Parts: sequence; structure tokens; C-alpha cells
Amino acid sequence: MSALLADQAWQVRAACRGPQSIVFFPPAHFERKDEKREREEHAKAICLTCSVQRDCLDYALRIREQHGIWGGLSENERKAILAEREAVIAN
Repeated sequence: MSALLADQAWQVRAACRGPQSIVFFPPAHFERKDEKREREEHAKAICLTCSVQRDCLDYALRIREQHGIWGGLSENERKAILAEREAVIAN
């Protein structure tokens, strides 16, 4: 197995696989703020049950994923973590 495939093997065990995966990313149509909050809360609830949540979050941070809920965090929450890491490195 290549290093890339081994690195992403966790994805087959992710709780978000299947039809519910739609809640992890914004729809193609306009989404009201309350609809977005509800969708993201639903996705995060699924993440809380996931055995590979940490692997997912680590992956999203490493590749700087800009969309969706990954590892239980939204894009803005992940950006905050990355900004904190960069501030620590800069100091």
C-alpha cells in the first residue's frame, strides 16, 4: 500500500460516509444562516460519533481544506487553529 493510501485509509471508517455526507458541505443553492447552523450542527453531531474524527481533522488541517465540516470543525474553526499555530511558530 502506498504512503498516500495508508495515510487516507481512515476515510473508509468515517461516520460521514454515505447519504448523510450531504450535510458536511454547503448546498449549491443559497443557504440561510439558520439553515447553515442547523446543517453544521447535524454534521458535527455525526463527527462526535466517529472513530476517526481526529484523523479527519488532522488531514483537513494538513491540506488546509477550505470547505465543509471536517473532524467536527467548520472552515472558520479550522482557520482559527491554523492561525494560532502560525502565531506560535512566529513567536
